[in-house]
Amino acid sequence: MGLPMSDPSAWATAMNNLGMAPMGMTGQPLLPDFDPALGMMTGIPPINPMMPGLGIVPPPIPPDMPAVKEIIHCKSCTLFPPNPHLPPPATRERPPGCKTVFVGGLPENGTEQIIMEVFEQCGEVIAIRKSKKNFCHIRFAEEFMVDKALYLSGYRIRLGSSTDKKDTGRLHVDFAQARDDLYEWECKQRMLAREERHRRRLAEERFRPPSPPPVVHYSDHECSVVAEKLKDDTKFLEAIQTLLTWIERGEVNRRTANNFYSMIQSANSHIRRLVNEKAAHEKEMEEAKEKFKLALSGILVQFEQIVAVYHSASKQKAWDHFTKAQRKNISVWCKQAEEIRNIHNDELMGIRREEEMEMSDEEIEDPSEMKETEESVLVSQVEALKEENDSLRWQLDAYRNEVELLKQEQGKASRDEDTTKEQQMKLLQQALQGMQKHLLKVQEEYKKREAELEKVKEDKLKIETLLENLKEQQSMADEEDKEGDAADCQGNESSMGRVCACSQEKDCPVEKTLSNSPVKSEREVLLVGIISTFLHVHPFGASIEYICSYLQRLDSKICTAEVEVLMTRLQNTFRQELSGVGASLEKRWKFCGFDGLKMT
Repeated sequence: MGLPMSDPSAWATAMNNLGMAPMGMTGQPLLPDFDPALGMMTGIPPINPMMPGLGIVPPPIPPDMPAVKEIIHCKSCTLFPPNPHLPPPATRERPPGCKTVFVGGLPENGTEQIIMEVFEQCGEVIAIRKSKKNFCHIRFAEEFMVDKALYLSGYRIRLGSSTDKKDTGRLHVDFAQARDDLYEWECKQRMLAREERHRRRLAEERFRPPSPPPVVHYSDHECSVVAEKLKDDTKFLEAIQTLLTWIERGEVNRRTANNFYSMIQSANSHIRRLVNEKAAHEKEMEEAKEKFKLALSGILVQFEQIVAVYHSASKQKAWDHFTKAQRKNISVWCKQAEEIRNIHNDELMGIRREEEMEMSDEEIEDPSEMKETEESVLVSQVEALKEENDSLRWQLDAYRNEVELLKQEQGKASRDEDTTKEQQMKLLQQALQGMQKHLLKVQEEYKKREAELEKVKEDKLKIETLLENLKEQQSMADEEDKEGDAADCQGNESSMGRVCACSQEKDCPVEKTLSNSPVKSEREVLLVGIISTFLHVHPFGASIEYICSYLQRLDSKICTAEVEVLMTRLQNTFRQELSGVGASLEKRWKFCGFDGLKMT
């Protein structure tokens, strides 16, 4: 902009507090010997010049270190710092990639030129969007410039030397959320993710094993080359892989069969070489085992000597001359040496045990003299297996026939059972319907008897009222009419006798019916119905224990004595018979309700 400052020292102090080298309007540093790593204020970290490229935000100022702000003089305005004892101004959460700030509290007469003059010291300003109301949005080129702009939050601004309210205001600087900032931040994140994926892919390719070279196609020339390689021990592995690939591809035909046979024959010639190499390696391994065993036995001898030294030092002649610390060290060393000796001894014993096992396996191996006997044993075993196979085959046929017969019998039985079950279900349904009708009749009779009882009670009440009236009339009679009263009394007594006789005649049939009925409650009626249904299904009868076990499934409180008493009372419905002879004599109850109905 090229705008001169009225007081360059104020801007130098403010920029020094921010940890930046103060720059003049012409671009020259005001303090040539300024060190960015050192600031006049302790607690405010210097801003790294590499921050714009990295997008790193400097750490916040500790709350226990108050920042000393000073007056800043500009060309068109003056900025007065806030009260240092007041708390720092509140800010919203910083949006990702924020490069835009909200500036509120501007003077009414403030212009974009004045705003540019104040905030261009914080960094390159890309755009200013000013509102008619006293606020604006400023977008900077980098993210770290936003932190410098937040430093001016709380300052009081005054345009020139005017004291008018329209020329003054208190700045409030805060983070602003802008779509452009978010878009640039997302683009940067995507670019970093792409770079990270590229680096990861390069690392994976670096550690990935190299792919095997492609196998050449079959031709007469390549066949001759592979045949020569098969004869060479150093190139045999590569050549045998090529031969295997050709065979798997289906290159063998009538024309090339001889060539492939010669290559397979040359591959077979390497078997003797491989067997000799294996034998040589086994011999080397045996020699190495012997050397290891000798060295281990020598080490064990030395361990035994060391342990013997420790034991001799632990005897009383030498033990009394050592200090406590020396005795403790000797005992610890002795334990350690014994443990190591035991471990090595177990290892040596394990090696010897393995050798003995190998020797026993070699001895167990069948010699050549027993081959004939083995062949005869094998022949006998084969014959025995043939016989077992025939017998098992016959058994399998017999089992199959039995299974078929069982299936046929089960089919017939299932059909018969279905018919019998349907008949039983029909009989049960008929019995239940009859019992339900019987229960309905009993309930109707019970209701009629209750109505008759209520009528009798009403008659009794009427008679009692008549008796009371007669007694009152007798008390009111005179002594003179004793004979007339006696005659009246005789007439009254005769009338009372008739009424009582009538009432007794009405009561008697009800009481007789109640007392004579064998079923006394609704629960007994239900038991009679269930027992009748159960015995109807069992036409040959059932024992009292069998009946009670069936009833106890429905109600566990039912006892055998109660059921037996109830059935003995109903002689026209249930009948007890004896079946069996001698020790198998058994009492069975049968349902005879239909016969009893005809008799009653």
